[in-house]
Amino acid sequence: MSLAPKSLRALKDVRMLEITWSDGSVFRLPFKLVRVECPCAQCIHEITGERMIQPDSVPEDIHPIELGYSGNYALKVVWSDGHGSGIFTWERLHGLCSHIAAVKVSPA
Repeated sequence: MSLAPKSLRALKDVRMLEITWSDGSVFRLPFKLVRVECPCAQCIHEITGERMIQPDSVPEDIHPIELGYSGNYALKVVWSDGHGSGIFTWERLHGLCSHIAAVKVSPA
C-alpha cells in the first residue's frame, strides 16, 4: 500500500484531523493527540527520546492554523498555540491511525 493519503481535512467542529488513505480507509485523529505526538526536537529530546511536551500543557481547543505538505512524504502543521516545527511523515500518521486512539470512519 502506498502510504500517501488521498485526502486530509481539518474538521474544526469536531476537533479532528480526517485522513483518507489510498486503500479507502478513513480515520479521524483528535487534534490534541496529533499535537501531543509531534515528533520535533522541541517536543521529543533528540538524545534520550523522552517526550518533553506534557499533554496537560496542550489546550483542549488546539487546532491547526495551517496544513501543508512537506515534499511528497509528510504533513506540516502550524498549530493555534504557535507551534509549527513538527513534520508528520505518512508512516507516522499511519502509525497513529493504526495504533493510537483514532476513530475509523466508514467511507462516504
